Amino acid sequence: MAAWEQTPSGYYPGQPAPPQPGFVSGGQNKQQYSQEAPLFGSGFNSPQSPSAPNMQSSYQQQQTDGFSSSFGEKNIRMAFLRKVYSILMCQLAVTLAFGTVFFAHKPTQTYVAENPAIMWLAFIMMIVTLLTLSCCHEVRRTAPANYIFLALFTVAESFLVGCIVSIHKLDSVIFAVGMTSIVCLGLTIFAFQTKMDFTMMGGALFVGVLILFLFGIFTIFFPSRIGSLVYSAGGAFIFSLYLIYDTQLMIGGEHKYSISPEEYVFAALNLYIDVINLFLHILNLISASRD
Repeated sequence: MAAWEQTPSGYYPGQPAPPQPGFVSGGQNKQQYSQEAPLFGSGFNSPQSPSAPNMQSSYQQQQTDGFSSSFGEKNIRMAFLRKVYSILMCQLAVTLAFGTVFFAHKPTQTYVAENPAIMWLAFIMMIVTLLTLSCCHEVRRTAPANYIFLALFTVAESFLVGCIVSIHKLDSVIFAVGMTSIVCLGLTIFAFQTKMDFTMMGGALFVGVLILFLFGIFTIFFPSRIGSLVYSAGGAFIFSLYLIYDTQLMIGGEHKYSISPEEYVFAALNLYIDVINLFLHILNLISASRD
């Protein structure tokens, strides 16, 4: 008798159970499973296997729950990304407004130049708010305190950026803004599309920033055109990698490390710092190459 010979009422008692279709991940098309379900139950629709319909129902419920869970997580992550980029756009708009005022309103430049204490006050406020958002877990997760500190940091950073760009030529600043926009857009698309996992590069990027900082101190005491070019090019490269790194942390998914959706203020802060530093290094690179 064949091992899988069938009778009108089902398979012969005592014969091995027919092979069951393999379990699949929660993301498999549910419609495909529903089409295979009659084949799954046909060999068990007999008095010898009364529990078969329950097994099939349980499997369908598992598939549905897995699909819903995956779909829900994706919705949460997409809402998180939209929120972060909305905050980032507001931050960049404030920075652009400060830069425009410093270029268009000469009395503002004169007043700030005659009162350097304002720049030191903005620098201190930037450091304090940055350390607060970076180190105080409860502050950056609690509204409206997180928005208040982020707004103070953005205003202080924008003021300092306005002071920096005011000493550069207008065409250099416009060119740097355009290049930064193109680079950021390209790197963001790359971070979303690439299979490479940059979230494991946090330690290496930190070392790179530390080396860049020490080299920057060296160029202060031993200024040179070549040193300035190397410093600006290195800074642009490192913060380009940081932009990819922070973007993939937000994406999550298959990457090894990811940032919690509750950290939307911290994620926006990281991206803003990456973009501003990238812009400043590109601006210095353009200005140094023209001198």
